[in-house]
Amino acid sequence: MATHSAQSPAEDGDPLDREPLRLLVGPTASGKTALALAIAERAGAEILSLDSMLVYRGMDIGTAKPTRAERARVPHHLVDLVEPSETYDVQRWLADARLALADVRARGRRALFVGGTGFWLAALLRGLFEGPPVDRDLRRSIEERVRTLGSAAAHAELTRLDPESGGRIHANDTKRVVRALEVLEQTGRPLSAWQREWGGPAGPRERAARIVGLQSAGELLSERIRQRTEAMLDAGWREEALAVRADPGFGPGAAQALGYADVLAWADGEIDRDAARDRITQKTRRFARRQGTWYRKFAIDWRSAPVGTASPELGGEVLRALAWDGPGMR
Repeated sequence: MATHSAQSPAEDGDPLDREPLRLLVGPTASGKTALALAIAERAGAEILSLDSMLVYRGMDIGTAKPTRAERARVPHHLVDLVEPSETYDVQRWLADARLALADVRARGRRALFVGGTGFWLAALLRGLFEGPPVDRDLRRSIEERVRTLGSAAAHAELTRLDPESGGRIHANDTKRVVRALEVLEQTGRPLSAWQREWGGPAGPRERAARIVGLQSAGELLSERIRQRTEAMLDAGWREEALAVRADPGFGPGAAQALGYADVLAWADGEIDRDAARDRITQKTRRFARRQGTWYRKFAIDWRSAPVGTASPELGGEVLRALAWDGPGMR
């Protein structure tokens, strides 16, 4: 398996702008992994993860990370980059993505971005929303207020004023809580409103890309989420979560991974296994719906398929949509 940590691009210029990007996206549990493996093998491509939780080592079962056997079939990049205790954000990911993409192309291989993290998709294609310039006096004032209130109360204040940002930013991620409150006070508008505008049709120039989306009927996806959650619990998710908590521990980013808090609640005897399964299933279904709000911001060529399947016919359709059905395709 190939991993990359940002140093300096192998080529002059931004590799993200050198030629159109190819992406396969879709809601969680929609079957992207199986389809990506099939088309990458046929097209001579390598996979670059577009998933914010696959960067954490040791969080394999609960993030549905591609298995070692799957990564042996097709090289994967941007996976297992940091410990769960470390801070890793979209800026670091973009730097690592540039390095990985340059490396793949330098070896004459194709690159396929695969994943479901909508915010990272927006950053990849449109760059990062920087926000207004930092007002140092205002920031110091907000930092002091957050220290006085405590992280939980400060996050509750943010959630009340900007529910979307509050739902995305973890209560322990003090730096991002401060920044969101700062933008709100400085501009009179929530950070989430600025980001929607940045990621919408009137936003900045979008990088050239061919994006294929995999979707399934709602009831099929819902049942697939329930089945997958059950299988992940059977596979040892509780033991995995306990191991991470013991060493190295969950940092603010890894702590946002779906289901880990519920699995630990089961491990600690606060709830039983069935309750953990039901909580995780419900949260994952809500998350899949939220992913859809990000996808509406982009021109995606959607393909319908039964969940978890990767038929040769579907693979051929996706390859043609990616413009990879010409010379060089196996």
